[in-house]
Amino acid sequence: MTSVKFCGMTSVDDALAAAAAGASAIGLVFWPDSPRAVTAAAGRAIVAALPPTVLVVGVFVNATPDEVSSTVRTVGLHGAQLHGDERPERYVGAAPRLIKSAPVAEGRVLADLERWPAGVLPLVDAHDPVRRGGTGRQVDWHVAADLARHRPIVLAGGLEADTVETAILTVRPAWVDVSSGIETRPGRKAVEKMEAFMTAVRAADRAADEAGPRPGTRGTGEGGRV
Repeated sequence: MTSVKFCGMTSVDDALAAAAAGASAIGLVFWPDSPRAVTAAAGRAIVAALPPTVLVVGVFVNATPDEVSSTVRTVGLHGAQLHGDERPERYVGAAPRLIKSAPVAEGRVLADLERWPAGVLPLVDAHDPVRRGGTGRQVDWHVAADLARHRPIVLAGGLEADTVETAILTVRPAWVDVSSGIETRPGRKAVEKMEAFMTAVRAADRAADEAGPRPGTRGTGEGGRV
């Protein structure tokens, strides 16, 4: 089953709607230059309101390991997502779970994933050194699929209800991550879009079950758990 992370939450109401729709995790952005940025106080309120079954992941851009660790403890986060130029091995232990963006540009992944610690989950997203995600631009799914054959990944980049089923069947990611595809404007989520996205994900999972495992794909194992 494909897990779903709704990213860029900015309010308790939107986070609760994400949980009700069936999201496995939500993302809170702690990069101040993002239009979806939240404060630590706002993050704590969201974490406190959510059921314990929903994981909360903090998104950071070039924060230090100490800054990430401090925010994780203060807010009560279950994981951290590194979306800048970080070296993931420096952040092992800064959060219980660790995701690292692996942007795609010109048909290749801009990271040396072989050197990443085994427990780090790559997030494949469109390359944008300015906005650092949430761009609404699709990645090359065939590049992502090649990576997913070797290790579990999170697929992001331009996903929405109309595209996520094809994306899952093409890539077979462990997780899908969406932000702009479920919004009315940056930071403001639409309940109907979240529900439609989840419906499409479940349809993709049913189709994938019927098709069986893709040849050459490894199981998700522990590395697929956010």
